[in-house]
Amino acid sequence: MGRLSELFEPETVGVIGATDREGAVGRAITANLHEEFAGEVVPVNPSREEVLGLECYPDVTSAPPIDLAVVVVPPPAVVEAIRAVAEAGTENVVVITAGFSETGSEGAARERELRAVAEEYDLNVVGPNSLGVMATDVGMNATFGPESARPGSISFMSQSGAFITAVLDWANEQGIGFQDVVSLGNKSVLDETDFVREWGEDPDTDVIIGYLEGIDDGDEFVEVAREVTDETPIVLVKSGRTDAGAQAASSHTGAIAGSERAYEAGLEQAGVIRAHSVQELFDYARALSGLPEPETDGVAVVTNAGGPGVLTTDAVGDSRLGMADFADETIDALSEAMPEEANVYNPIDAIGDADVERFGEALEIALSDPNVGSAVVVSAPTAVLEYDKLAETVIEKREEFDKPVVTCLMGGDRARAAEEVLREFGIPNYFDPSRAVAGLDALARYRDVRERTVDAPERFDVDRERAREIVSRANEREDNRLGIESMDLLEAYGIPTPAGEIVDDPGRAREVAESIEGDVVLKIVSPDISHKSDIGGVRVGVSDEDVYDAYEDVVARARNYQPEATILGVQVQEMLDLEESTETIVGMNRDPQFGPLLLFGLGGIFVEILEDTSVRVAPIGESDAREMIDEIRATPLLRGARGREPADVDAIVETIQRLSQLVTDFPAILELDVNPLVAGRDGVQAIDLRLTVDTEEL
Repeated sequence: MGRLSELFEPETVGVIGATDREGAVGRAITANLHEEFAGEVVPVNPSREEVLGLECYPDVTSAPPIDLAVVVVPPPAVVEAIRAVAEAGTENVVVITAGFSETGSEGAARERELRAVAEEYDLNVVGPNSLGVMATDVGMNATFGPESARPGSISFMSQSGAFITAVLDWANEQGIGFQDVVSLGNKSVLDETDFVREWGEDPDTDVIIGYLEGIDDGDEFVEVAREVTDETPIVLVKSGRTDAGAQAASSHTGAIAGSERAYEAGLEQAGVIRAHSVQELFDYARALSGLPEPETDGVAVVTNAGGPGVLTTDAVGDSRLGMADFADETIDALSEAMPEEANVYNPIDAIGDADVERFGEALEIALSDPNVGSAVVVSAPTAVLEYDKLAETVIEKREEFDKPVVTCLMGGDRARAAEEVLREFGIPNYFDPSRAVAGLDALARYRDVRERTVDAPERFDVDRERAREIVSRANEREDNRLGIESMDLLEAYGIPTPAGEIVDDPGRAREVAESIEGDVVLKIVSPDISHKSDIGGVRVGVSDEDVYDAYEDVVARARNYQPEATILGVQVQEMLDLEESTETIVGMNRDPQFGPLLLFGLGGIFVEILEDTSVRVAPIGESDAREMIDEIRATPLLRGARGREPADVDAIVETIQRLSQLVTDFPAILELDVNPLVAGRDGVQAIDLRLTVDTEEL
């Protein structure tokens, strides 16, 4: 393990603020440690000589050396207590005490002091406002919860201490065990990324799970988790899903790609499996901690009950998996082994009088089929079927074929007895067939995570200084927004734009139009007018002869619509053939946790209505850019559906990557829209641009 190994494997744990007063948190922690901890418990309290039969020390300087300090003193005394244990040589601290940033400005100031001391002494600090930590390897329950964790191979972190106490009570009843348990608290020093990194190096942790309300540094989390998930699956429940991040957004991208989509994209890119309920969290974890990954997505269902078999089949259809298409040899073997009334096609219905031997034969034949990657054994209790013997048969066949098998042995006491047998061999039993299938689905998802290719972002040759000069123009704007007058920004990063120019008089507009072959487009240029088409600020298909009047018309309409608007001029632009092209959008919204969130989708005036978009956290490479295109529903339009000319997808891919580089190079860009990006047979053209800049970052 890494630098946190002593946090989970201490030889001595000091309780700073230990007491034997009934109902006190300091007593509960001391009692929990005293009851099970394999090492030495050191109470520290100047008001006590003894706590629960243990010698109590007045301060840490008089106490034996402490590997882990659990601090449970009043809030004003916490910082000095941490400094004292640091001076005594302790590097690992858990702060149970509440009353910090969760309580207001005074508490936030106290937490800043705590963080400063931790940085000064290079401490590992969990909390404050933490329930505590557990490590079953050494029997350590350094929490004030009522339950200790059973030993197991799942490491569990949570931002909610109450969630931990509830989960442990339930998990103990379900026979689910843990390696380590951490209540993150306020995450003033150590956060979710630190524990993902630590558990990723722990050979005794098979699965990392967590309940999170937020991720402090999304960029670092993605980087660390992506590496960890190559070997160790991570399953998270993320609460607090909200559109609040989109409410303040001024761009199309900002409105569509809110905070929740940033989490979805970031966790997916990190290889994290997202659970949407506590039940899913543990259903996935149980399968991932005990079963191998399936080589194929084909599922075989073996049952003695038609109804549950159909329910299981439906669940497979709702998942990313599929019902295995049995080979002819498999069907022949099943036909020979099963009664005439049985169904030998998938799902295999061994009928109601099936005994253990018939179940075993059916399961063996199914697992022998190369098209079968995994299996679900579904059974209703009958007088001729002994669940405990069936459990032993399932274990035997699973190990023989080294394929994942889950069970759905329905019933009460007899099912629970069989479940205990299965659990010892890593086979989860679920009452509901859909949950059994979900467990297999999680295994397939994790297999895909391990097989994924993550290519490094390409670095294009760009004019960064020119781009910097253009972005810096936002300093001159009251609202820090830039529009189509800044199209040269895209050119500086190699993103093609149509021929044209921004002019401030109708005579010059005609000169520019005459220099462009064919009709032109005129657009009002104003940072105060976002939807130019809606107010008549755009004229399409304007001939040279009509440019003068068209110029006057769009300016007049803009003035009538918004008299106080700043009018920078009119853009005269080459008109593209949209009949054989597709309007798309590429954009970015900078998320507070994950940073630049790229968006691609169907563009033009329908972008916010259809919301046919995909997102990724930048920077990204070519494979992610291609996936963004493949994920939208309108992809067939780009590929040439119904006789349309296919778009130059390679050009779109390159544009997404160039935009990724641009927004990564310039953290000051908060939002950016290229809408539309017209994609045709021979390339792409960026028609319009809007961006919002944080001038303090320039």
